[in-house]
Amino acid sequence: MVYLWKPQQVLAVLVLMMLMFTVFSDYGPLRYLFFGLSLLIYITIISANAVIVLSVCLETSLHQPMYIFICSLCLNSLYGSTGFFPRFLMDLLSDTHFISRPFCFIQVYIMYTYLGDELNILTVMAYDRFVAICQPLQYHSKMTFRMVLLLLTLAVLHPVCILGYFVYQASSLPLCGNSMNRVACNTWSIIELSCVDTTVISIASQIFAIISMFIPLFFVLYTYLRILLVCRRSSSEFRGKALQTCLPHIVTFGNFCISLFCEFSLSWYNVDGLTTFATVLSLEFLIIPPIINPLVYGLNLPQIRRVIFAFLRAGKRLHLP
Repeated sequence: MVYLWKPQQVLAVLVLMMLMFTVFSDYGPLRYLFFGLSLLIYITIISANAVIVLSVCLETSLHQPMYIFICSLCLNSLYGSTGFFPRFLMDLLSDTHFISRPFCFIQVYIMYTYLGDELNILTVMAYDRFVAICQPLQYHSKMTFRMVLLLLTLAVLHPVCILGYFVYQASSLPLCGNSMNRVACNTWSIIELSCVDTTVISIASQIFAIISMFIPLFFVLYTYLRILLVCRRSSSEFRGKALQTCLPHIVTFGNFCISLFCEFSLSWYNVDGLTTFATVLSLEFLIIPPIINPLVYGLNLPQIRRVIFAFLRAGKRLHLP
């Protein structure tokens, strides 16, 4: 027996298969200004991170653990930005703000794996600085290319596998609504639209998020406490070199922790009364770290700065008649 669906039934299924962003409003001509500013930010992120990646890849003197980790950090910024900005730019120019359910969960997966990878890479970088400063004689035997590859693989695969499971569980939930007051898909917002009791998955995801944030945070604090104790017993020249290599990481890690705190705080609590303010803060982890990271490392580390300037001078000479 074959059943034919009525047009009303087809329309209902299509509506449930789509999620709608309600935070976008009709800004009129201002939408083009917002689009131009967002496009400029996206181009800046791509350009700044690509410069660092190319510098590390093309310059053999930068094929060292610390610079490989910095390159990985910039590649992750490109990955996370690409999961958000193209769709966001389309929504700014569009009158209808719909996204298919599968693509919504793909966006969730990309953005959260970006967060997890970023946090893990920053934690691995703290361990690298700890070994370099506290155990300098063992650095080359411990931080071999094989060890660097293993650490990066674990840092990347851990969020990919664990978050993949949570996103899969969220994607299997039946939804009774299709409107989100967000500029991008968010797991907590989707769970709130579910027709069934989501207490278990909500508690499990919150526990996982807290553990995933605080374990790396405590580890980084421990490594820098050990580094501080070693620097106190060392010469001023040693302290200066240690500060030169650790300061960029401290800045990027602190900035990322603030971004992470803003994102999860806004996700867990109802912020409908602070729509504009919440919208700006919800984008912080997607904009500030990808811009800050290459600028901090490119401007503060003389090795990377020299390579960038050398490439710029070589490019100018190539354009001379």
